[in-house]
Amino acid sequence: MPLAGPWIRYAAFSLCLFGPLELRAQQGGVPVDLELVLAVDVSGSIDEVEARLQREGYVAAFRHPEVVQAIQGGMFGRVAVTYFEWANDEYQRLVADWTLLEDPPGILGFADALAEAPLSRGRWTSISGAIDYGSTLFDGNGFEGFRKVIDVSGDGYNNRGRPAERARDQAVAAGITVNGLPVVNDRPNPWGSPPAFDLDVYYEQRVIGGPGAFIVVAEDFTAFASAILSKLLLEIADSQMPGPLPNESGISIRRAALD
Repeated sequence: MPLAGPWIRYAAFSLCLFGPLELRAQQGGVPVDLELVLAVDVSGSIDEVEARLQREGYVAAFRHPEVVQAIQGGMFGRVAVTYFEWANDEYQRLVADWTLLEDPPGILGFADALAEAPLSRGRWTSISGAIDYGSTLFDGNGFEGFRKVIDVSGDGYNNRGRPAERARDQAVAAGITVNGLPVVNDRPNPWGSPPAFDLDVYYEQRVIGGPGAFIVVAEDFTAFASAILSKLLLEIADSQMPGPLPNESGISIRRAALD
């Protein structure tokens, strides 16, 4: 029986890899490759045009064939996604509840739901509030993923609620990775205040964290759709490539510094 040893080792490896997840699935959670929370800034620094560009960027990304292929290319071939918009520490609006994405009709249906939902607006900016709220959405969501990710997009600093890094650290301690999509632009916000300076550095140092965390920097809102597409592909595929990541016009992608 020369193959017995390798097959036993393979069976043991499979049990270690899939056993805990399948056990949790039996307890009510559908196994998925990724549980993804999309947290989108609609605070006072975002005008109506920018808010629409953000929403349209996500809609276009989920309609893109590369995103469909990435979802179906995972171990389970499915991910779970939810989407909310945020402003101050008391303003978080759920736009699309947890949805299982595993085939083109379901993925396109999620994009359609985002497209049809009305836009919302708020005042002030609480990145910490967005992370704290996003962290609560995983418990009891009906899914069990190998990875849990909160993705925060925005164009300003945290100015309400507790410091962003404290919320980030608490989320990371709970096994959640926080990624970021800072929008860097030179347009004054609707209230006349200047745009945030070195927002990409701020996100690197105070917002993102956890295994494989990264930021995708959109140089302005016109690059937002390309930035979202690149970000979703990286998150879904869980890219761990070393060194610099490929860039497209108007965006840059950087990993969090290792501790």
